[in-house]
Amino acid sequence: MAEKILIVEDNARNMRLFSMILKAAGYIPLEATDGTEALVKAVQEHPDLILMDVQLPGLSGLEVTARLRQMPGFERVPIIAISAYAMKGDQERIIEAGCDTYLSKPINTRELSAVVATVMSEKRQKYPENLSV
Repeated sequence: MAEKILIVEDNARNMRLFSMILKAAGYIPLEATDGTEALVKAVQEHPDLILMDVQLPGLSGLEVTARLRQMPGFERVPIIAISAYAMKGDQERIIEAGCDTYLSKPINTRELSAVVATVMSEKRQKYPENLSV
């Protein structure tokens, strides 16, 4: 069964690009355009991985990440932060918020595919008994 990836991104162009890349790699992309929708979709769909834009309308991506990490079952769901932030200390702040790794915008499409594949492979090795939450 194909793995589901929740893309949380408020920019329509980025959303289309990320969805196309993930679909081409064999994943099922799920979409949310703000933090509240991301929480609802995550609970409803139980994605195998989440791509989380840091700067979102309403709840920020870091707030959504912190809330998800407090929910049962979401400790095993990798969260990859995506941000245009490039300030010193931002990557550390993102990791401290509960994200597993970080990609900076603009996204290199090959890098996105490679990072997702690596994170999913690590998840399969760490939790072979239960790939989905």
